[in-house]
Amino acid sequence: MKRCQWGAHENMIEYHDQEWGLPNHDDRHLFEMLILEGAQAGLSWSTILKRRGGYRKAFDKFDARKIARYDAKKKKELLQDVGIIRNRLKVDAAVLNARAFLRIQKEFGSFDKYIWGFVNHKPIKNTFKSMKELPAFTDLSDKMSKDLKKRGFKFVGSTICYAFMQAVGMVNDHEVGCFRYKKV
Repeated sequence: MKRCQWGAHENMIEYHDQEWGLPNHDDRHLFEMLILEGAQAGLSWSTILKRRGGYRKAFDKFDARKIARYDAKKKKELLQDVGIIRNRLKVDAAVLNARAFLRIQKEFGSFDKYIWGFVNHKPIKNTFKSMKELPAFTDLSDKMSKDLKKRGFKFVGSTICYAFMQAVGMVNDHEVGCFRYKKV
């Protein structure tokens, strides 16, 4: 079975085969992926995947309502948690992003309606033959990044936004020879 080059590594197979690129419309999952993609900044995705369970535990299963209420004491606790990336800016960003996420839910009815609006509510299907062709960002991820920042989000640069779009299936960037390409 042929996979995308990056997805053939032992610690990435399950994520590649079962989640990456699959269109997702669940607000909690979308929030989780936005926080995890931001946590990845400067690190490998493999590092984040290894800590995903730690993040779910530390961040109340990515319940934005709970995270939005985190105070200085809770953030200090998080900075001591070895199950996550202990970076003050990233922890602060998760709390700010939870608050911004809730504002978007209130304005649009769901984060899903807002974020999928960037792709007219249907995935963009690319036709890349190898990882070398994959862009790090696009005009669309630039637009998403600017709008998220305007709404108060942090750690949502264009590259992070494009990785988020790939992860939640807003773009299908599986290599055309990958068995997942046609499935998603």
